[in-house]
Amino acid sequence: MTSPATGPDVTDLAGRRVTVAGLGVSGVPAARALRGLGATVTVVNGSDGEPQRAQAAELEPLGITVRLGYGTASDGGSAAGLPEGTELIVTTPGWKPTSPLFLAAAEAGVPVWGDVELAWRLRRADAPPWLAVTGTNGKTTTVRMLACILEAAGLRTAAVGNIGVSLLDIVLGDEPYDVLAVELSSYQLHWAPSLRAHSGAVLNLAPDHLDWHGSMAAYAADKGRIYEGNQVACVYNVADPATEDLVRAADVEEGCRAIGFTLGTPGPSQLGVVENILVDRAFVANRQKQAQELAEVSDVNPPAPHNIANALAAAALARAYGVPPTAVREGLRTFRPDPHRVEHVADVGGVAYVDDSKATNTHAAEASLGAYENIVWIAGGLAKGATFDELVVTAAKRLRGVVLLGADRALIREALARHAADVPVVDLERTDTGAMAAAVREAARLARPGDTVLMAPACASMDMFVNYNKRGDAFAAAVHDLASGRVPDDR
Repeated sequence: MTSPATGPDVTDLAGRRVTVAGLGVSGVPAARALRGLGATVTVVNGSDGEPQRAQAAELEPLGITVRLGYGTASDGGSAAGLPEGTELIVTTPGWKPTSPLFLAAAEAGVPVWGDVELAWRLRRADAPPWLAVTGTNGKTTTVRMLACILEAAGLRTAAVGNIGVSLLDIVLGDEPYDVLAVELSSYQLHWAPSLRAHSGAVLNLAPDHLDWHGSMAAYAADKGRIYEGNQVACVYNVADPATEDLVRAADVEEGCRAIGFTLGTPGPSQLGVVENILVDRAFVANRQKQAQELAEVSDVNPPAPHNIANALAAAALARAYGVPPTAVREGLRTFRPDPHRVEHVADVGGVAYVDDSKATNTHAAEASLGAYENIVWIAGGLAKGATFDELVVTAAKRLRGVVLLGADRALIREALARHAADVPVVDLERTDTGAMAAAVREAARLARPGDTVLMAPACASMDMFVNYNKRGDAFAAAVHDLASGRVPDDR
């Protein structure tokens, strides 16, 4: 495909014909920004539902052409064709590199940028630096932790990017910032070759979104783009050597350092944990012999191992920017995790019920399962091509029982039969709105006082729920019904 780094100067887009691929959180701001620069903008979008029509109604009065149902029969089936005269494509993250639109662009020599690439190119001369975070899991939590730490240091900041706040809105807005905490997905990084962060972090790497990237190597390479051109620090996970490999492969600015984080005792140029204290041996005067206390493990909410790792990564980026240790402690203490991320819902009958609906892949589920001793596990959904043998082997000794639901539950059931045959398994075939309530009741039957009923599905939610948030809401509602003694009429 043509290199997305090529293309017109963003200061000279007046009259240029630009196609925006996709609407949503990224596409709408991109279309507005491009139109504001004088470009002739056409937005193409495959879906043609009420939300898309509402967004089209907002854009069309600005002189933006919107083609809904793009590539479908209602649009003439023209998925392989570029809108006439297209000189640049700006894409939203969901469109695969192999999409017919991009194949047609490659054939025509038309460059493709992502919305992050556009935002980076549109920065003003006095733009704030970016502290950037990616990884298979933990991105949003780490970025929110980082923003809390930066705020505790008295800095004007915002958590932006893949977290749901458009970088274009921030870059083109009037609000002054000192520094930005930026979450970037592998999709966004794929189309952002010009990005050069102050410092960047890859939290972890595990197979995910391989249908989009085509291979694990391609997925890792896109994650590694976050290190390109880093100025001060490339933060990596000591427990995940693949992240350090990406640092070694990166072309960074002279003097940029590799900074590791570990749940163990840190070596020089690392942050880690010593006797329940988060410490820094990277940004101190004598890192060979000294360590700076940053916070206590109890300051991290929740203090699960994978979340402590998130906190260390956030602290490393903040320290790379010059934030004092006191701000790290204060920021971590004030941080409150988003819903559905290892969220304690209630205790019922001496059993803890925990919602980790955001654990949509095996890597995230493994981290969640590793935080508890005796677990009744609620799992299942859309596997996205994942296998579950390794996860089951790792978690088997902790499992009191398992309740399965969702389209690909058989894959987990078969892995349990191979590696944890003595663990009781309840296989729920139902997929109606009462399925989660039934799952919680079955989990309660299997659990004993002191156990944790953990919903960490290891799968995506869209087979039964609109998104992981709705799945988590259904779990929480079922737990609250259980706690109150209500039995929904859904049997």
